[in-house]
Amino acid sequence: MPTRNHPRSALRAIVTATLAAAVLGLPASAIAQTAKEQELEKRVADLEKMVQQLLAEKKAAPAPAAAPAAAPAKPAGPAIQASSITPNAAPNTTFVLTGFVKADALFTNTSDGEIADNTIGRDFYVPSTIPIGGDDEGTDLNAHIKQSRVNFGTDTILEGGDKLSTRFEIDFYGSITGDQRISNGYAPVVRHAYVTWREWLVGQTWSNFMDVATLPEAVDFIGPTDGTTFVRQPQVRWTKGGFSLSAENRETTILPYNVSGVAGARIISDDGMMPDLTARYAWKGKWGHVALAGLLRELEHETATFDDSTWAGSLSLSGKFNIGKDDIRWMALYGNLGRYAALNFATDAVLDADGNIDSLDGYAGFIAYRHMWTDRLRSTFSYALQEYDYESILSNSAANKSSSSWTVNLFYSPLPKLDIGAEYRSATAERENGAEGDLDRFQLTTKYSF
Repeated sequence: MPTRNHPRSALRAIVTATLAAAVLGLPASAIAQTAKEQELEKRVADLEKMVQQLLAEKKAAPAPAAAPAAAPAKPAGPAIQASSITPNAAPNTTFVLTGFVKADALFTNTSDGEIADNTIGRDFYVPSTIPIGGDDEGTDLNAHIKQSRVNFGTDTILEGGDKLSTRFEIDFYGSITGDQRISNGYAPVVRHAYVTWREWLVGQTWSNFMDVATLPEAVDFIGPTDGTTFVRQPQVRWTKGGFSLSAENRETTILPYNVSGVAGARIISDDGMMPDLTARYAWKGKWGHVALAGLLRELEHETATFDDSTWAGSLSLSGKFNIGKDDIRWMALYGNLGRYAALNFATDAVLDADGNIDSLDGYAGFIAYRHMWTDRLRSTFSYALQEYDYESILSNSAANKSSSSWTVNLFYSPLPKLDIGAEYRSATAERENGAEGDLDRFQLTTKYSF
């Protein structure tokens, strides 16, 4: 009788065969059909060997590639904006939009007449508009928003890392399209429009002869007008560190005199081809700054009856000194100032009866002290003056000889970039013949910058 194998061996054989059948996909009934147990043992051993080989190959095979990530779902509905709002902008361009809204109310009293209606002397302090020789009148109120301003610009980073910038700024002074009767509507007027790249500036902006950083905080449009330079004009400027040179648009203002010494109407001459030339150097530090500037000009006028020209120059020394939170700002001017100072209070030259142009020289300046009462409350005290020498022409004329003014103001800033201010000004203007006129003005303002 055949001998039976040990039960454990038989069980092991059955389990192994079943596992092999499961891996290889053999039917379980194949085991039951085996006739001899020895033959079954041999086959089981072969199957075990095959199973081990298959498991080893499966383990060595590379892992299947991960399924691709699902695409993000598309937003529902149409896009908010189909194209860029700046389709023509160069790559790497950022945009700048700044400015402020400013509302002013001016109460003006003049001793010798009235400032003409709808003129710039009603909107801000202009020394040449102080009436002289008229009758005293009452106080006048003028309110406007003409100083409100918008500045737009671009900054583009070029491939080499240089920056190319543009600026364009407008306000509403000088417009002749509106009045105060119904809508008080005024057209925008260009202030600045220029492009800068590396050391170069081309376009219209402040004259290089002007030190903008010395202008003190004022409720008025300018502030110490009698003693400061104030000119914007087209130019080409080169700047390296604190040093700058410029060639700027020329223009000549001339006061003609007849044989009896009576002044005629002011002449505005655009004759000549040489630009106004300037040079400026500024020293800067935590203490503040000091700037020295020079101006060289050709004054020329040509008509069918005469043709003459002369060269003239002027100097400016200005600065700002920091004293803790307070500061002192100042400027001193000498030479042929003309249209560059005090809003063209005096002309650049005089024209005598023989048709000769004589440069008109003078001096001007201001000093201003700002004091911080608190972080939100501050005041500025200023004094400014100018005077011109008419010795080269006949005396006893009605030409503008001198002016001066002093101011005191108070600013309160209850919120960031919101300034509420009040300012008092007392001013005097004098003619060459000794006649004088006074101006007293109280001005209120509210300004929000953005």
